[in-house]
Amino acid sequence: MATSPHHPNPPTITTSSPSLVTIDSTTILSLLGTVAALALAHALSLRLLPRSAGTTARVLFIWHAFDAAIHAVFEGSFLWNVFFVSAPRDALPGSLRSPFEPLPPGTHWFADPTRLYGAFYGRGPFSRLWQEYAKADRRWGGSDTGVVSLEVLTVVLGAPLAVVCAEGVRRGAGRSWFWMTVLATGELYGGWMTFAPEWLTGSPNLDTSNWMYKYLYLSFFNLLWVFFPLWVLRLAYVAFADVGKGESGEEGEGKKRL
Repeated sequence: MATSPHHPNPPTITTSSPSLVTIDSTTILSLLGTVAALALAHALSLRLLPRSAGTTARVLFIWHAFDAAIHAVFEGSFLWNVFFVSAPRDALPGSLRSPFEPLPPGTHWFADPTRLYGAFYGRGPFSRLWQEYAKADRRWGGSDTGVVSLEVLTVVLGAPLAVVCAEGVRRGAGRSWFWMTVLATGELYGGWMTFAPEWLTGSPNLDTSNWMYKYLYLSFFNLLWVFFPLWVLRLAYVAFADVGKGESGEEGEGKKRL
């Protein structure tokens, strides 16, 4: 397993004070990266969708294209950090060893007791991006097995499926509703399994002490993956109902197009 070279001066990870928010270049670039993904999705909708596409189809396309970009690039980089970025355990200060190691005593990531893995131990731009988000939820700076297990599914299955859904919207194919339902259900389940363990244990890894971490990082960004999947499921339910009416001879399109 490839690992990052050891740095003589490991990165300093600090927790935020109750009222202080540090906005630096990493914060700005991380937020701009999210905006860039949304801008790309919108640009693709203008280029690939026909002019006759309605508002619903356009929003569906943009959402799934944005979803694919976030999963593939941002969350893919999280997995890169977990699998390939590490530092020797003994060379790290105590503040980087015990507080950010989520594994039970006696167990180690990759069964390697000599190293710690995750974004906390890297210096590249994507390591810094996840160090920034880890100020709100420190699990994303290390190698939390629950988070990593969900992210493997999200990156390997969710990102390609989001591309399939966006392409289905572009083609106006009625069968896209099935795949959008599968993806939306997976998004909701993944969100629940990410945060439910925290809520059930008093949220030991979450920092809600200031507005940016609580309302922007934890609430706004994660609620996007609640509201849009619920909206997609509502639309899919109506589409499936129309198909059922068509097959039974009642009023309906028979094959609901986007």
